[in-house]
Amino acid sequence: MLLILVTLLGCVFAADACLQCDRRVRVLHEELARSAPTLKEQDEITDIYKGAYERYKETSKERKGIIDFTSMYRAGTEYRNEFNLFRKRNPHSGSNKAIWIVEKGKDILKKHLDIFIRDGLCPNKCGLLRRRVMDCESCHYKTYICPSPSGQQDCGEHRVQAEEGGQAMFDCFLPWHQLLTRKPEYNFTWAPGEPGTAKLNETNFKVLVVTEESFWILNQLEVEEQGTYRCTVQDRSGTVFYRVTFLLTVVPSPITPPKPRLHLPTLPAGYEYGYDQQAEDIMVGLLVTITVLALVGSADFTSMYRAGTEYLYEFRLFMQTHHSGPFEATQIMRKSKTILKKHLELFICDGLCPNKCETE
Repeated sequence: MLLILVTLLGCVFAADACLQCDRRVRVLHEELARSAPTLKEQDEITDIYKGAYERYKETSKERKGIIDFTSMYRAGTEYRNEFNLFRKRNPHSGSNKAIWIVEKGKDILKKHLDIFIRDGLCPNKCGLLRRRVMDCESCHYKTYICPSPSGQQDCGEHRVQAEEGGQAMFDCFLPWHQLLTRKPEYNFTWAPGEPGTAKLNETNFKVLVVTEESFWILNQLEVEEQGTYRCTVQDRSGTVFYRVTFLLTVVPSPITPPKPRLHLPTLPAGYEYGYDQQAEDIMVGLLVTITVLALVGSADFTSMYRAGTEYLYEFRLFMQTHHSGPFEATQIMRKSKTILKKHLELFICDGLCPNKCETE
């Protein structure tokens, strides 16, 4: 009976994915064995699990014998959920029940292992991948190498076009870069010149930056910055995992025609520059009048304001009806004297001392 059960369990576990490496799963199996009603059945279930684990170590090699942490976590979580549900429905399980739950686990774990081997183990379509996986035989992590399917680390060219004064971004990130055993560095280099016109070698490239960021941005582009740009993913020891080339063309901005200059209108024919003595006399008279009014305003602002307003009105009216000359300048000055005298008399008589005004 025991030999038959061991044989059946060995066949079941042949397709499982490192089940014995999940400590929580082993604990569940031990608890299931202890729940058997008799010591004999407990020993039988324990031997079943031990034999299944050994059998699995041999057959797992047929499926590469490795798994990543994410796939093992997903498979283990789904299996433990099914196992806990099984325990609630079958609190006291014997050997037959043990075979049933292991069969259920086989389907779950096989599904996740097949997905991992097909889609997750070597996602690098181009470039070298060194990643960390679980060894199902030793239950220890190790480095697994996924060689480049193309046989080289150079993974193509991309043409980039931008306008002068604009922006260009080179992004060489791929999701599988996160699986590298060591955090990679992104090495950006540049070979100036019109891209694609000459054969380049390593000596033609200048190092721009070495960074942990997977992209590089050029702002305020100039035509001289066009050329061949390369992004190389490597570790600190210099091992190259991936390289991609960007061919940047900078289109010159269109030439804007110069704006027409603003020309001042020409002076009328016959106009001569000269010294105008008459205008100067009028302006001097105006300044003298304003100065006198300002002195008066130190005693009474209202009188100054009234006198100045009246004089400005008379001055503008005079200039509209007369031509400037010595005689006209004399007239306007006399007018300003009359206005000033009138307002001074009113201020002295009525405004200076309103509490004791007497007229002589």
